[in-house]
Amino acid sequence: MENQDIQTESATITKEEIEKLDKLYYTIGEVAKMFNVNTSLIRYWEKEFTIIRPKKNQKGNRLFTKKDIENFHKIHYLVKDRKMTLEGAKNHLKNNSGEEGVANFEIIKILQNLKETIIELKESLDDKKEEQKNNTN
Repeated sequence: MENQDIQTESATITKEEIEKLDKLYYTIGEVAKMFNVNTSLIRYWEKEFTIIRPKKNQKGNRLFTKKDIENFHKIHYLVKDRKMTLEGAKNHLKNNSGEEGVANFEIIKILQNLKETIIELKESLDDKKEEQKNNTN
């Protein structure tokens, strides 16, 4: 899978896209592109969050698994979308690490996608109404 296939319009990989990842390991550059962040942020979050544990090859390059990417996705959502502090995100992950926490995370992402779709539909309907209004005048 090529890097550009991983990115979405918002330049953040979705849960569905993560599930489709087919490589065993991803480089730090590939992960950075998936989330539209700098590699330094990934290195920093790796130090801050114990759930991100990439393997390192003989050269010392980080190699991220699909599980690492899923965990980075959760952290990215909590810090960037929900605007939590790093400590808040750590506490949230610690307190909601079971199935319930994962389910809540997935439900929130689904609802956000649904909201975006509804907004797009509303805008499309508004455009159609405006077109019809202009055509009748």
